Amino acid sequence: MRIGIDYTAAAHQGAGIGRYTRGLIRALTHLDRRNEYRLFVAGGGGPFGQARWPSNVRLRIIPLSQRNLTRIWHRLRIPLPVEVFTGLLDIFYSPDFVLPPVWRARTLLTVHDLSFVRYPQTADPRLYRYLNVAVPRSVQRADHILADSRNTARDLTELWGVPPERISVLYSGVEPRFRPLTDGADLARVRRRYGLPSHFILSVGTLQPRKNYERLIQAFGQLREIAEDRSYHLVIVGDRGWLYEPIFDCVRRLGLEGEVLFPGFVADEDLPALYTLADLFAFPSLYEGFGLPVLEAMACGTPVVCSNASSLPEVAGEAALLVDPLDVEGWAEAMRRALEDEELRRELVARGLAQARRFTWERAAEELLEICRALQA
Repeated sequence: MRIGIDYTAAAHQGAGIGRYTRGLIRALTHLDRRNEYRLFVAGGGGPFGQARWPSNVRLRIIPLSQRNLTRIWHRLRIPLPVEVFTGLLDIFYSPDFVLPPVWRARTLLTVHDLSFVRYPQTADPRLYRYLNVAVPRSVQRADHILADSRNTARDLTELWGVPPERISVLYSGVEPRFRPLTDGADLARVRRRYGLPSHFILSVGTLQPRKNYERLIQAFGQLREIAEDRSYHLVIVGDRGWLYEPIFDCVRRLGLEGEVLFPGFVADEDLPALYTLADLFAFPSLYEGFGLPVLEAMACGTPVVCSNASSLPEVAGEAALLVDPLDVEGWAEAMRRALEDEELRRELVARGLAQARRFTWERAAEELLEICRALQA
């Protein structure tokens, strides 16, 4: 088979869909040396596009920017087939919500989540307008759809009427580098680099409304009143996204300046140390297509408290304390228990390590290859 893949997000995005695409496609191309893979990247090579590829992989850099291709394909709807860039294909796979025009190839599309439909008030307004038109159009055209979780698959059926037989659930994987680190010098370097305190609760994700950071900050404020040890800080790691001003307003209103820290975007290679250093990982999101940070924290031996909404119970299983994302008092109490109850902490760590081992990119790649074979049959 000649399989074309849009590798643009992997080359240009450090987090999110970029990490998903890198992990999945690298595992796929190392697993399968028989089929021919043609990856294309719009807008130049990108800072994350460097990799050593097997001989059956060809990487094509497109001089057109991603914005211009989006304008051509999805706004102006010019039927310029992707095969112009990749050559003739049997299958074309887009891991990033939308499909370009194709000539003859069968099409496979990943829809990570429908948060912009379930929670439109939390979406970037410009991105919402685009996704609300381009994604359902792509879903309608795709021969088969990959969903990050059973929750996303249900959303596709409930909200857009996609027949379940057109959907396969393909879980993400945890890279082997996410493990409990013991190198004191490396841990100390990361602590210094980001100004991390001795004891802290960690949360990871772009600063935006869907991550529900305001309620987490409120719960942290209550935790400081009920905890035996009040030396803990809250560290929220991630770039500023959209509609994030209320997060900082909440910190000021509660008088938690200096107690709630925002280091910004953390280099990908520093994440395992960051998780290892944390006393607790908290993930209060209103909606996630998958929630990979939960598993990465577990893989690093960190106890987890996370939201019981959307896909997160599916991903966390029985390895985390699950709390209603709207229940501020419930979050404060769950974090207190996870910090102070040593027997509970040991149990969460053991269960978390086992849960994380269930999710690998190799397993995801094997399932994706089977789906491609079935699509071509």
